[in-house]
Amino acid sequence: MPSTSQALHQTSDNHFFFRTPQEHDVMQMAALEAQATSHPWTEALYLSSLQGRYFNQLLCQKADDSTDGIEIVGFFIGEFVAGQASLFNIVVAPAFQGQGFGAKLLQRFIEMAEEKAAFECWLEVRASNVGAQHLYEKFGFMQTGIRPRYYPTATGHEDAILMALPLKMS
Repeated sequence: MPSTSQALHQTSDNHFFFRTPQEHDVMQMAALEAQATSHPWTEALYLSSLQGRYFNQLLCQKADDSTDGIEIVGFFIGEFVAGQASLFNIVVAPAFQGQGFGAKLLQRFIEMAEEKAAFECWLEVRASNVGAQHLYEKFGFMQTGIRPRYYPTATGHEDAILMALPLKMS
């Protein structure tokens, strides 16, 4: 039986499952984000997010073409502090974008935040990433503010939209 840190969480599709990332996943996570975004995290940032107050999940697919039979479809990095869960990073491999995997990852993030008894979830999203903003709004996130010139771009900086989701208090 897997340990708690390696526990698998099956999705409704038997070919896809969630699991907690381990140190050996960091290189693949960084490579996947480098394919999907213009300003990816470093491997050192991923390593630092594997412990302590962070909670993370990989969305994986059983595959025949990789060495271990598993392909990472996407992942999220979350943090839990003082009753608040923050979504720091959510990534879907380019080949899997537009197929609902971002929604699966976001749903899992919210579920885990609720399991930790968070009373709200927070995130930041690029102002230009309208698709992600719509996804977050579908899950009940509301815009709460703007961080001017927060994200780097190829030509300067762009604003971050701050969004929050109140959760039920138990």
